[in-house]
Amino acid sequence: MKRKVLEALQRHIDHPVVLEKPKDRSFGHYATPIAFSLAKVLRKNPMLIAEELAEKLRGEEMFERVDALKGYVNIKLSADFLNDYATWALKYEADFGRGEGGKKMLLEFVSANPTGPLHIGHARGAVWGDVLARVGNHVGHTIEREYYINDAGNQIYLLGLSVYLAGRESLGLAVEWPEEYYRGEYIVDLAKRAVAELGEEKFADESFIPEIAEWAKDRMMELIDENLKEVGIFFDHYVSEKSLYARWDEIFTKLAERGAVYEKEGKWWIRSTEHGDEKDRVVVREDGRPTYLAGDIIYHYLKFERGYDHYINIWGADHHGYIARVKAAIAFFGHDPQRLEIILSQMVSLLKNGEPYKMSKRAGNFILMQDVVKEIGADALRFVFLTKKSDTHLEFDVEELKKEDNSNPIYYINYAHARVFSLFDKAGRAQNDVFDAPLDGLNDAAYDLLFTALLLPEVLEDAFESRQLQKITDYLKQLAGMYHKFYYDNKILGTPNEEALLKLSAMVALTIRVGLNMLGIKALERM
Repeated sequence: MKRKVLEALQRHIDHPVVLEKPKDRSFGHYATPIAFSLAKVLRKNPMLIAEELAEKLRGEEMFERVDALKGYVNIKLSADFLNDYATWALKYEADFGRGEGGKKMLLEFVSANPTGPLHIGHARGAVWGDVLARVGNHVGHTIEREYYINDAGNQIYLLGLSVYLAGRESLGLAVEWPEEYYRGEYIVDLAKRAVAELGEEKFADESFIPEIAEWAKDRMMELIDENLKEVGIFFDHYVSEKSLYARWDEIFTKLAERGAVYEKEGKWWIRSTEHGDEKDRVVVREDGRPTYLAGDIIYHYLKFERGYDHYINIWGADHHGYIARVKAAIAFFGHDPQRLEIILSQMVSLLKNGEPYKMSKRAGNFILMQDVVKEIGADALRFVFLTKKSDTHLEFDVEELKKEDNSNPIYYINYAHARVFSLFDKAGRAQNDVFDAPLDGLNDAAYDLLFTALLLPEVLEDAFESRQLQKITDYLKQLAGMYHKFYYDNKILGTPNEEALLKLSAMVALTIRVGLNMLGIKALERM
């Protein structure tokens, strides 16, 4: 709708137009302050410009009313336009909300260390990234998903050591546990499986730890994939950090040729302060081994070689300090660092009946994603993670998400959708029976509900462009609330306007269904 209104305005104005929605719907569906911008160009009173523009726009068939008020131009859409749009949406559900974004993007998210099952903090970034990709693809972009496997460095050796020691312990062999190792029942289970699959001889001495580590890493990636599939998350590409270091000498040479690195105190440093970092960073240690940052530099160099228009990384909030140094490397390679966008995902506090949620024995000191999914289901988990911006702290109580009342938003929204299906059952009608029904003789509340239901395309586009996916959950809660109130305030079946009201109800259900689908949730038809 917004695009259609903008097209109508552009037929009369050769100037960028901003559209707003009046808080008071009686003023209209849209408003524009364009007269104030034009006043500076035309050197004319904005009130007069608004009046002249309103007069021109009154000739547009899609507008029922156009008013000039204090320099603003207020626009009310016609009932025929709303009816035609609803008819189209109902007949072409798969296309409702689709846009023409046109960019090719690479989205990297989750990328949890393959040293244990996913915890609730990983889950937030996983859900957020999945929904960002879903919405972005729906509004017309091409977004590919990538998982960066952190399989180089000490954490993988430590995983191997932990499994090795647990395996020796299970065999009754002498074990001396170090200060630092991975704890939890999953390590014990992994060790027993390793003994069975690799053989007891692999636990005879420490020379087998690298082999055990590689085996354990692969098993952890299988478990992580399983955890993600439980909530409907998949990836197009996996990139191994370990595999990247074969390119380090070549990429280090490129940095040196650009004067981006220098030697000091036996180490090699990148001049990241030249591009906004608080200090230069080490990329090669005294012993010649590249640092963790070197891996990130290789990865992002190769990313930009793959030719996407835009790159998005979703990182845990604890990685905030890495943003400037990675962007500095991108700049040294001659790329625009603004093409890399970093979205931070804050941690989650989980409660149960107002008390901190119990840590998993399987994971040691974490709350496992799979445990929470078993308790409240994937749909509730997805929805609650999308109720706040990703970079703000999130706290929720799992018991609240089990309630079957309006305090539980996913229940409340699903109930509105199921209520429509129940209505059609009682009427003995199929929904497509009313797709072509005219929306005549409806009251203001009905037209407000219809307009709100037709706003989904704008909500999706705005949520994606602003990276504020909570706008979708807020919108669906608002729409469900409006429909529940309308249902209680207005008789639908057995009235002269039954077909029109059923069509309105079908439109609300469609919007809820498509909106929830964007969140990776299947709307319920029966409850």
